[in-house]
Amino acid sequence: MADTQNIPDEAEVRAKWGDFKFTPATQKAANREIAKYPAGRQKSAVMALLDLAQRQVGKDTKTQGWLPVPVIEYVAAQLDIPYMRAYEVATFYTMYNLAPVGKYHVQVCGTTPCMLRGSDDVMAACKNKGMVKGKTTPDGLFTLTEVECMGNCATAPMVQINDDNYEDLDYDKTTAVLDALAADKKPKTGTQINGRHTSEPEGGVTSLAAMVEKNHDYRKEW
Repeated sequence: MADTQNIPDEAEVRAKWGDFKFTPATQKAANREIAKYPAGRQKSAVMALLDLAQRQVGKDTKTQGWLPVPVIEYVAAQLDIPYMRAYEVATFYTMYNLAPVGKYHVQVCGTTPCMLRGSDDVMAACKNKGMVKGKTTPDGLFTLTEVECMGNCATAPMVQINDDNYEDLDYDKTTAVLDALAADKKPKTGTQINGRHTSEPEGGVTSLAAMVEKNHDYRKEW
């Protein structure tokens, strides 16, 4: 199951992040999100604003980003809602980090489909790169987290690293992805099986083959 994050000491957090404000670019994006909702319903933008705030913190810290308490308070004030309402959202969704993470946040799915397809090998590859579950490597490069299902069961096992998914993994493929990231390269996202594009059968489609190249109406053939 998803790991519990160790929230840093609040006094230190407030000393560093107590004067947090959106940059002009982030504020413009926030205003755009708020404007999507009717007057008086601006609280509906809370998820978008928390994401924007986390990304700004990430840019400032050169990591994936996280949400210090003063930052969540700032988002709540932007939307004129109680702090607790924003905090409830931040603590419910694992897309929000409540503690600092590394440049690359490696989230390994350990739910049943991924486990049956080899998530233990994915986790082993991460650990053999010096990662410890729930911790950040000393160089600040990787944070390892085990999470619940992220909806890629057809291409299990998978990991999400920052905004990208890497699927159809095994020990060697996971190692290759991590090595590329450590070398500041951009590994191929999605499935790691050559010739596979999304979640179609390995080795090619076995049904509705005419749909591969163009939209095909099968109704007259049934």
